[in-house]
Amino acid sequence: MTALEQLSLYLAYPFVVNALLVGALVALCSSLLGTTLVMKRLSYIGDGLSHVAFGAYAVAAVAGITRDLLVIAPVTVIAAVLLLRRGQSSKVKGDAAIAMMSVAALAAGYLLMNVFGARSNISGDVCTTLFGSTSILTLTVFDVALCAVLSVAVVGGFALLYNRIFAVTFDEGFARASGLPVDRCNLIVAAMIALVIVVGMSLVGALLLSALVVFPALAAMRVCRTFKGVTILAGIIGVSCAIAGMAVSILASTPVGSTIVLMDAGVFALLCLVGKLRGRVLKDGR
Repeated sequence: MTALEQLSLYLAYPFVVNALLVGALVALCSSLLGTTLVMKRLSYIGDGLSHVAFGAYAVAAVAGITRDLLVIAPVTVIAAVLLLRRGQSSKVKGDAAIAMMSVAALAAGYLLMNVFGARSNISGDVCTTLFGSTSILTLTVFDVALCAVLSVAVVGGFALLYNRIFAVTFDEGFARASGLPVDRCNLIVAAMIALVIVVGMSLVGALLLSALVVFPALAAMRVCRTFKGVTILAGIIGVSCAIAGMAVSILASTPVGSTIVLMDAGVFALLCLVGKLRGRVLKDGR
């Protein structure tokens, strides 16, 4: 049986289709928002919020809350808002505030799961949450519906605020002088990326999730020169790598999160080469 025949056989199962759908939606939202975060030099916020989400997951797990997303989502969104607002006005600035919150949440989450965790396989739970697992293949109808709703909200919000996001991304000072609500726009973007991180934890895990935010945007920037072009290409790269990575993971029985991240890294390396070759051709043509 060829790989295509085997993959078509797997696609007959609804849980595989659900996993591919959720993976594509998470990758699309991550890529769109990643373009703004990378250009604003805030890509590290994705890593910080994913650690906060892990801490919230640990609290939910210790408390025995089955619908852990109902705990993780509001905590991560609040953390995103605090990071941006406090990072701009407090004595602890930007990346320092993110690093402090990230490490503290990660340490607190691991401590809670070890001291108060009722399950015997604590190390397995921690590894699954941090690096992802095959749980993406056991999504419930509630999980798929929630991901779809959040994805529509994120993509719709990005489309509606596209002009404001564009202005704030490239020249925040000019946007503020023009009367645009810069702080409100930044907070909305932070809330959207927090929601994406919450949903994406089941796909690639807390530690690898920031790769979905950073790699597609950086790869698109190697060959595109406009914000719109980078955004569109980043979305295409993110969705394609997520679907291809999950397909390879299913066929080869490899970890889902690691496979997707390596796909993104491979495309980034390829487009870096393409960008260099194109630059040389243009230089020689002159």
